Amino acid sequence: MARPENNSEFIEKVVSIRRVSKTVKGGRIMKFSALVVVGDGKGTIGFGLGKSGEVPDAIRKGIDDAKKNLIKIPLRGTTIPHENIGIYGAGRVLLKPAAPGTGVIAGGPVRAVLEVAGVKDIRTKSLRSNNPCNVVRATFNGLSTCISAKEAAAKRGKTVKEILG
Repeated sequence: MARPENNSEFIEKVVSIRRVSKTVKGGRIMKFSALVVVGDGKGTIGFGLGKSGEVPDAIRKGIDDAKKNLIKIPLRGTTIPHENIGIYGAGRVLLKPAAPGTGVIAGGPVRAVLEVAGVKDIRTKSLRSNNPCNVVRATFNGLSTCISAKEAAAKRGKTVKEILG
């Protein structure tokens, strides 16, 4: 459910929409929460959670929140630089680079994040929680802790050729 806007360079995907309620003295107050991921398809991604009485308002608020929390991830061609496990709460996501032509092998929330990030070839496995919010945050954690060969070489005082072998 991608929502490309005319005035924006970002790809927007709604990961989940849930009806939430708050119990007050007079009964329950129903609202909607929308989990949204945005990205430019070149390695910049963000996610946001919006809540409102109406679904379109919740999605708009989620998009605004996602654009405030953007991160840049390193890409190696069409995949990620190395294998990684992202952790957030009970959510664990295994991210493995794949050969060109493999495609995105991932479940719902992880697939949405990787598609807006511009990753074309990757294998993933959601290991514990299947709560979309925790899975998205774990995916972001895994992608943000990836480091490029250039950064690893600088940290170790070696050349990129020595790192890649």
